[in-house]
Amino acid sequence: MTKLETQLADGREGPITRDDIEAKFRQLTADVDDRADAAKGTAVAIGAVIAAAVVLGVFILGRSRGRKKTTVIEVRRY
Repeated sequence: MTKLETQLADGREGPITRDDIEAKFRQLTADVDDRADAAKGTAVAIGAVIAAAVVLGVFILGRSRGRKKTTVIEVRRY
């Protein structure tokens, strides 16, 4: 057996071809893509919750600040 010959995963022996390398690369990228798709759904859900919390927090802080800065005018008639 030479350097480029090896026993392949499917049991055959021979030189490693371009098709063997491409098949293995497709297998590896498919696994990564599956994991990325699963993580993407979770990330979108977490991002939506964080965005809603930030908007609600800004609303509440702005409302309380607005109440503190409101001017009260008292009119007295004699």
